[in-house]
Amino acid sequence: MSDSRADHTAQPGAAPEFEGRTGDDDERERLIARLSELQRGFGRFFARDRSMPLWASNLTMQQLKVVMYLSMRGSAPGQELARHLGVGLGTTTGIVDRIVAQGLATRREDPNDRRIRRVELTDAGQRLTAELLDAGTTRYRRLLGHLDTDTLRTMEDVMRKIQEAMHRMHAEDDSAR
Repeated sequence: MSDSRADHTAQPGAAPEFEGRTGDDDERERLIARLSELQRGFGRFFARDRSMPLWASNLTMQQLKVVMYLSMRGSAPGQELARHLGVGLGTTTGIVDRIVAQGLATRREDPNDRRIRRVELTDAGQRLTAELLDAGTTRYRRLLGHLDTDTLRTMEDVMRKIQEAMHRMHAEDDSAR
């Protein structure tokens, strides 16, 4: 049976052909390459929305990493932030200083060890991260509204399987640490 879609295995990022691979392996690699290209297209589609809060933000990438990390962790000491960013404590202090100056985070004493200063988001920082995480939801829902109910059901099934795979990968990553 011929496949009218273009073969994307020759594109950058596609897996090379190896001896001993089965036809099923080759088909899986072609499917993964096509799905990856579709995903990049989704990213480009959503990046066109200039109303997203990320475009309005004046945070540097390192500052954004700290803000998003704090949104997941609640608070963190400077040493932990430095490890997460892969930079020295002095660099981290400067990054945090700028986030504090923008009113997105505060420093406070650790209740268990007064020598440690913890960084946590302010209400404004929490609002920003909520806006960043929710950005695109309206556009995504609008996109989904263009699909028929059967397609939405199929998508839900596929997305649940992807979510299960993510949970398995997360567990594998945690056990490897």
